[in-house]
Amino acid sequence: MTMHQTLDPAAHPRATRVQFMEADDKDMLRAARDLTKGLGEAKPGIYWPDMLVSAGIGYAAIAVTILSQSLAVQIAAGLVGALALYRALMFIHELTHIHRDALPGFRTGWNLLVGIPLLTPSFMYEGVHTIHHKRTQYGTVEDPEYLPLALMKPWSLPLFVIVAILAPVALIIRAAVLVPLGALIPAVRRLTWERFSSLQINPEFRRRPPEGDFASRVRWQEAGVFVWSWTLIGSTFMFGWQPLATALAVVSLTAVLNQLRTLVAHLWENEGEPMTVTAQFLDSVNVPPPGLAAEIWAPVGLRYHALHHLMPSMPYHDLPEAHRRLARELGTGSTYEGANHPGMLVLVGRIAKSTMGKRA
Repeated sequence: MTMHQTLDPAAHPRATRVQFMEADDKDMLRAARDLTKGLGEAKPGIYWPDMLVSAGIGYAAIAVTILSQSLAVQIAAGLVGALALYRALMFIHELTHIHRDALPGFRTGWNLLVGIPLLTPSFMYEGVHTIHHKRTQYGTVEDPEYLPLALMKPWSLPLFVIVAILAPVALIIRAAVLVPLGALIPAVRRLTWERFSSLQINPEFRRRPPEGDFASRVRWQEAGVFVWSWTLIGSTFMFGWQPLATALAVVSLTAVLNQLRTLVAHLWENEGEPMTVTAQFLDSVNVPPPGLAAEIWAPVGLRYHALHHLMPSMPYHDLPEAHRRLARELGTGSTYEGANHPGMLVLVGRIAKSTMGKRA
């Protein structure tokens, strides 16, 4: 009997990362390849409206938050704005995986409408996130997006989330101060690029210099965030500090939401050794339907994060169908089911419980 066949869940406990550190479940990997034929084409008719509507709602909600005199309306609009901008921002993840010719103009459009206004242009993820998917680097010290959070001290979890509140201010300082200083001082430019130019959580990661066409994209995106950051700072002289502070508060909530999602995107149980694809899959998290909440806190296909690690180039709009096919074929008790989890609170509880054994 192979691991992908339907098993009695009482007799066969959930598959774990440890079981597959040395060898892959080749039957599951083969099924993932065979069962998803016909999927995988990024559809402009889905990407563009989704991104544009999300960004439009987000900016409109920020405007209402700034202009309203009612605290209740401000709170409601601020929440809507944070969630909408969060969804719009998460298309940065798609940009790192789709072929550059798949959606003509989408990368540039996203940067102009979302990336630069939120001071998080696509270069901060492109060329970085792909390292997280490399077979020999996932979960190691070379992975910019991995920390063994489940093996760290209990205080590390709240600190990991709370620090995201400062992200918008840090991004303004980076764009308004470090970028122009770096244009004049090579040492500052090198430090800014290596340490403060990627969406990383691993403090040991150092980014390599950009090359070729990518370096050209970096230059115009850096120029964009520099101009926009000083536009924001200059707005305080015309409109006072409250509008900018309100907008930054909304974006801070967006950053916290993303950090909470990051906290439960993996089980964070690896201690640095290289892992098989199956082990990486089982260290990652799917939060599939029927629950609706995951579609809010893990938008743009991120509720299928483990499945994404099996098929990184699969467009977000095809992940639900890919999941349905695999779940139906592989069944209860399979390796595939081992990456499925019920929700954020359960996952946070699991990681927190693991850290309790690491008290100082």
